[in-house]
Amino acid sequence: MKKILVIQAHPDPESFNAALAKAYIQGAENAGAEVKLLVISELKFDPVLRYGYRKRTELEPDLVLAWEWICWADHLVWVHPVWWGGLPALSKGFIDLLFLPGMAFSYKENSNFQIKLLRGKTANILTTLDQPGWYYWLMYGRPSVNMLKRSTLQFCGINPVQVNYFGIVRNSNAAQRKKWLRQARLLGEKLK
Repeated sequence: MKKILVIQAHPDPESFNAALAKAYIQGAENAGAEVKLLVISELKFDPVLRYGYRKRTELEPDLVLAWEWICWADHLVWVHPVWWGGLPALSKGFIDLLFLPGMAFSYKENSNFQIKLLRGKTANILTTLDQPGWYYWLMYGRPSVNMLKRSTLQFCGINPVQVNYFGIVRNSNAAQRKKWLRQARLLGEKLK
């Protein structure tokens, strides 16, 4: 049985991102997967990496549990909006505090190359935009995808990472949103 962790990164529990996460979960559960939902905005933690990597910050209990769930999962699903080209601030703090040297990766001795400690896991990124996905890629170079997919998940060994864009959300109507929710549910059903 596939173990899936859905990480919902929109701070508004009534957002379209929350609905996408629920639709994906429904599809994955229909396919027989074991699914856990982690809503970043519901966690109690200080999102600031106060000392950078100079000094280790002790993880709050909610972050300890979040890391246990990340380690438990075979597949991670990140659901987030693109704000100013990136992820919501709380999500960035979550990543800064959890994807640490010694936990998610380590460096080879006397080398700039890393040891990828999260090998064997896969991921999906479901991201909402107020522009078409192709435009976000062509005009801006898709910075949120580069940060999350390449510089975080793949850097730590999670591969492959599939990206699905949902947009233009701002101008969408109920029929379009219903179509996107069906698409998210089908993505969940594909993972058996």
